[in-house]
Amino acid sequence: MTPALNLRIAMSSLAAHKWRAILAMLGVFLGALAFTGVQHVSKIMVRQAEMETEKLGPNLYAVMAGSVRFRRSGSVSLKGNSRNFTVSDAQALLHGVPSVMEGAPFVSVTMQVRGEGKALTAKLLATLPNYQDIRSFYPEQGRFFNDAEVEARAKVCVLGQSVAKRLFGTPDKAVGKLVYLYRASFRVVGVMEAKGRDLSGEDQDEYLLMPLTTYLRRVSNQTWVSGVYLRLSSDAGLDMVKRSATAIMRERHSLTDGEDDDFSTMSPKDTIKLQRQALDLMTTLGAITSSISFAVGGLGILSIMILVVRSRRVEIGIRRAVGGRRRDIVRQFLFESGLMAGVGGAFGVGLTVVLVVAASSFAGLPLVIEPASLVLTLVGSCLLGVLAGAYPAWQAANIQILDVLKS
Repeated sequence: MTPALNLRIAMSSLAAHKWRAILAMLGVFLGALAFTGVQHVSKIMVRQAEMETEKLGPNLYAVMAGSVRFRRSGSVSLKGNSRNFTVSDAQALLHGVPSVMEGAPFVSVTMQVRGEGKALTAKLLATLPNYQDIRSFYPEQGRFFNDAEVEARAKVCVLGQSVAKRLFGTPDKAVGKLVYLYRASFRVVGVMEAKGRDLSGEDQDEYLLMPLTTYLRRVSNQTWVSGVYLRLSSDAGLDMVKRSATAIMRERHSLTDGEDDDFSTMSPKDTIKLQRQALDLMTTLGAITSSISFAVGGLGILSIMILVVRSRRVEIGIRRAVGGRRRDIVRQFLFESGLMAGVGGAFGVGLTVVLVVAASSFAGLPLVIEPASLVLTLVGSCLLGVLAGAYPAWQAANIQILDVLKS
């Protein structure tokens, strides 16, 4: 029998039991959709995290005061003493940790900002001019403050996109204007490019940046900082960097062996690692769900093929009587069960591709298509159908011609 003839017979058989066939294919469809969908969601989220890491700056590493706690979502929270991290600690890390190219101490606090009769709460970040190079974060309007302004403790600042829009309407109108922290006025010299949220969940467009010395002396009159951003060389080993930074900070803070660290070290890769763990759990649950759906689909195909064999006993007997071979009967029924599962798997794979493209187009997520996963799912669906149809095909091939004629 030719493949075309097998296909015609299979299509007529499925059309005769179309609702049963649809229900049987539904399980395979859901299994294929769940498996490929979860796989692609995981890949998309990992790629999204990698893109966010690139936005944070090349080879960024941070040492922060207090104890940073990572959440499963990737956000962070700060606990413990955050007032014992000094600029001298930052300098010691800059000169003592291997593979460090440059560093920028920073203070991060939340303050109310006023401008042109409007007030809002923003994240204030006091740092040094090289912060923009370490974080790969540059002004879109105007400029960043410079070393001379740091030395002079100048009352200047740079606004994030959202802060500039909320206070002045558009970013280009903000440059040259005054904003107020408490009663002190600061001249806006630039507006940063749009950056969005980073891996920790902080909206970088809601920042106001100013010289570190200005904040320490003119705004808060304090001696401590929140931490230091470090830019590492491309070949830096994070484990070695962490050991060195930890040893330096514990020695400077006179911590004994039994005491916990009063600081935290972190890199974007730490956050990605936690996100991967959450995604791995989701992938495992998705694999379990898809396996159950595939099993239900396989049982559905098995049951419908048994019914098909019983309803086509006369056809099978006649084909055997006119010279049909057992292997032709087996091939026919295996082809039908494989076709049924393959169609269900194809619809599941196709819907996954549609959803991925739609998410990329309308939700701004990266477009990630895994051809190997799609092909593997499609082939696996067909093999499931063949496996489910093996017993009914064996039954059909062993139908006796005399029994059919007698009935």
